[in-house]
Amino acid sequence: MTFSELLKDRIVLLDGGTGTALQELGLAPGEAPERWNLTRPEAVRALHRAYFDAGSNVVCTNTFGANPLKFSDAELEETVRAALALVREARAQSAGGQEKFAALDVGPLGRLLKPLGDLDFEDAVRAFARTVELGARYGADLILIETMNDSYETKAALLAAKETCDLPVLVANAYGEDGKLMTGASPAAMVALLEGLGADAVGANCSLGPAQLRGVVRELLETASVPVLLKPNAGLPRVVGGRTVFDVEAGAFSDEVAALVRQGVRLAGGCCGTTPAFIRALRDKLDGAVPVPLSDKGRTVVSSCTHAVVFGGAPVIIGERINPTGKKRLQQALREGDMDYLLAEGVEQQERGAHILDVNVGLPGLDEPALLRRAVCELQAVTDLPLQIDTADPAAMEAALRRFNGKAMVNSVNGKRESMDAVFPLVKKYGGVAVALTLDESGIPGTAEGRFRIAEKILAAAREYGLGPKDLVFDTLAMTVSADVRAAGTTLEALRRIRRELGCHTSLGVSNISFGLPERDAVNSTFFAMALENGLSAAILNPYSAAMRRTWFAYRALKGQDANCSAYIEAARSFAPDPPARPRPEPGPGETPAEVFGSELQRAVVKGFQERAGELARELLKTTPPMTVVNREIIPALNAVGEGFENKTVYLPQLLMSAEAAQRAFAAVKEAFSGGEKPAGRGTFVIATVRGDIHDIGKNIVRLLLENYGFDVVDLGRDVPPETVTDKVVELHAPLAGLSALMTTTVPAMEETIRQLKARAPWCRVVVGGAVLTQEYADRIGADKYARDAMETVRYAESVADGTAGGR
Repeated sequence: MTFSELLKDRIVLLDGGTGTALQELGLAPGEAPERWNLTRPEAVRALHRAYFDAGSNVVCTNTFGANPLKFSDAELEETVRAALALVREARAQSAGGQEKFAALDVGPLGRLLKPLGDLDFEDAVRAFARTVELGARYGADLILIETMNDSYETKAALLAAKETCDLPVLVANAYGEDGKLMTGASPAAMVALLEGLGADAVGANCSLGPAQLRGVVRELLETASVPVLLKPNAGLPRVVGGRTVFDVEAGAFSDEVAALVRQGVRLAGGCCGTTPAFIRALRDKLDGAVPVPLSDKGRTVVSSCTHAVVFGGAPVIIGERINPTGKKRLQQALREGDMDYLLAEGVEQQERGAHILDVNVGLPGLDEPALLRRAVCELQAVTDLPLQIDTADPAAMEAALRRFNGKAMVNSVNGKRESMDAVFPLVKKYGGVAVALTLDESGIPGTAEGRFRIAEKILAAAREYGLGPKDLVFDTLAMTVSADVRAAGTTLEALRRIRRELGCHTSLGVSNISFGLPERDAVNSTFFAMALENGLSAAILNPYSAAMRRTWFAYRALKGQDANCSAYIEAARSFAPDPPARPRPEPGPGETPAEVFGSELQRAVVKGFQERAGELARELLKTTPPMTVVNREIIPALNAVGEGFENKTVYLPQLLMSAEAAQRAFAAVKEAFSGGEKPAGRGTFVIATVRGDIHDIGKNIVRLLLENYGFDVVDLGRDVPPETVTDKVVELHAPLAGLSALMTTTVPAMEETIRQLKARAPWCRVVVGGAVLTQEYADRIGADKYARDAMETVRYAESVADGTAGGR
């Protein structure tokens, strides 16, 4: 039986923790677990066998951190080869009669991808691909990509796996207490992305215990059409008698996980703190259990780095303004490489209520693939809306789809065989929802019947590529009514038939209907209402148009999609004559106070417009003292974003891009000082990722924010010995030190670092953070402060600098 056959009809039992189990066997603080494949193979083999003996169908290799960023190529190959040999040997030695498979375990690289970090997307793909290539060569039956807390890195890993081998690929993400990834993605967003890329199962692992992950699992089960996997921790860690233990025992753990399996989880096991005893208990609880049948949810959905947009509920608004056709200023910006203009258009459309942004940069004489890729990368750094990739060039389409951090709309495909053969393979590979135009080699039919027949032809061709109705949104082509009085009726009849008879969603470029007529908004908004009543799912329109906004809010209220008409009432306050081009909009419904700006510089910092923030700061400094710019402009903007982050209305990508924009403004301020007024430093902060841990994402985020708030940060890097941290703190007489750890196996190194700091630098306050830590754990290892996130570290550092921190 192959693994795919097992997954199709059976509940699959996975293994439990590896790193924490090896700690119990003597893995030293800071020692790389993967090296035990070569130095202590008997211990690793025995652990694998214990999991097989306990009933696991799948045992993962001891390769969580095995990647080219941590190991030389020769060492990486030998490590992966040995790891798979140990699982195979354990399988052969196990007396268990169940089907048994070896999974190549692939963990995160430990670095944020650009623009939030310094690692290029393609470099990440290559790093993952090398590990996967070795795993496939040395006998893996499947790939498990696990503990990913960033959607973009998850995409890089899955894309590498799919491009490198034909093995089944399972993907598990690490969700926080808020039910989202560190970079903000919801479970629904991850399902859309991962199913689109062809994952064989999706799920959650690590970070929390099974009870805390119930909400995440529920959302995964509601949205996923592929099997859902779950590998939670044994609760939260704490220290007892100098040992790291977890607060959920095998009995309670297996009760929780078994209950979630009966709700639909198909693959189940454990992560940190779980042992073969946990798996045995789970096996016993699931004895005789029948898997919940899988069902295709049939969701037409796109996603961004934070959320999914589903077709079929409230009408979806696709902002049309990033398209150079008829827009001379945008054409100029594209030719001059002025990305800030394009970014401002994107952000402003989001503020006006767009749910998706159409992105078209096609101009004669420009390198469209390179420019479209750049536009996508820069837009997704400042807005969390899904994008509609709008191009007729397949090379440009692929370049953009590959780099988009989400599942995009693809605009467009049509009934010409050449078009379908070029576009559908890209949609199948990268995921996406294709906008299908009802035209073919014969042109645009003049009848609704003709357009419906082309839609049937397109749908049939899509099925040849493994796509279906949920992967298409049909555009029945609004033609100008001034040239044909039947144009509107023809478009609407075709739209209605496609929605009712084919079960597909629809979209229209609404404004085409009024071309050549006066008072176009009156015609457009009326046609928009008619189309909505005929089943229109989405519309490409100008979100600045007050008439279109009125229609959208009124339609939702009249259709019962707006409880108590509250959204309509709120929006009505901002209904006004259409604004001039590129206005600075008033706060809209649902916007937070952070969206209200005192100046254009504050707006640039909050929105993450890096070039614009530098330009505005330099202009303001011509008339304003430098420290006034800092205290009245930059810091209030940072505080607004920080408060949004703390209140869960802003997520990590926006926080980091705002910090980068603030740095551009600070750079201008530093240039303005001329030997007189100087900004007062707020103190020295020594920061490091502890010995044995190469994951420095959290540390780098903290460093960036602290620098923006005026602290002198000394970053010692990754895998830093306790002595090095202590020596630097003593040398600088630093009042603050920050220690980061992602892996449970490296927390003892953190404890040792704190012990040395207390002995040699008793004046220094120590802040700790990382996914494996809790307040109780931090207290037990002697930290002065446990920070759940980067902003909490900043707030504590400010309190120390201001003399308001509690304690010594």
